[in-house]
Amino acid sequence: VVSDKSEGVQHTIATFNMYVRLPHNFKGTHMSRFVQILNDHGREISVESFESILREMVEKLEAKSGYIEMAFPYFVNKTAPISGVQSLLDYDVTFIGEVVDGKYRFTMKVLVPVTSLCPCSKEISERGAHNQRSHVTLTVRTKGSVWIEDVVRIAEEQASSELYGLLKRPDEKFVTERAYDNPKFVEDMVRDVAAALNADERIEAYIVESENFESIHNHSAYALIERDKTQG
Repeated sequence: VVSDKSEGVQHTIATFNMYVRLPHNFKGTHMSRFVQILNDHGREISVESFESILREMVEKLEAKSGYIEMAFPYFVNKTAPISGVQSLLDYDVTFIGEVVDGKYRFTMKVLVPVTSLCPCSKEISERGAHNQRSHVTLTVRTKGSVWIEDVVRIAEEQASSELYGLLKRPDEKFVTERAYDNPKFVEDMVRDVAAALNADERIEAYIVESENFESIHNHSAYALIERDKTQG
């Protein structure tokens, strides 16, 4: 169960990766206990229970540190810009928790699909510019709770255009022209997202990645920027 900004809660299906630091006097870990810990918490695992599961795992496996990844699809209801038609769009989200020497740390990773349009192509072409779908991935450590939707919006607002699950013809015209009026290199995308995260007091540290699946090349363009705001 994941908190949903507009609906309250959202049910989804997650894939778990669970790790512990093996004590030096153990030949191997107790594999069955990973499954048992998840089963003990029932069929529903919330963000609130995430830390308790991690701490229980560390305790039962007699480890000094532990690490859990919970990856799941998350759906946001989006409204088309002109027609107003509504549709769902999926985002890949991963909750990452770790306990080291008793200290808990939580990180959220969100992959946001967007549109990017090449500024160079626009400048040198008389009729259009090449554009493509891009993946902007934000990995953020926060001071408190931050809505998944808020992280999604940060990425979408800095893209040439956001994506929609369903568009009518007037919407397609709007989205295409919006991207044309807002060209971004892959480096621009990560810089602009980083600037928004720098201005957000809830964010302590971040990694921003962008991969453009180039429409006129058989390779991608990639950029990354990171910062730990607690280190200045």
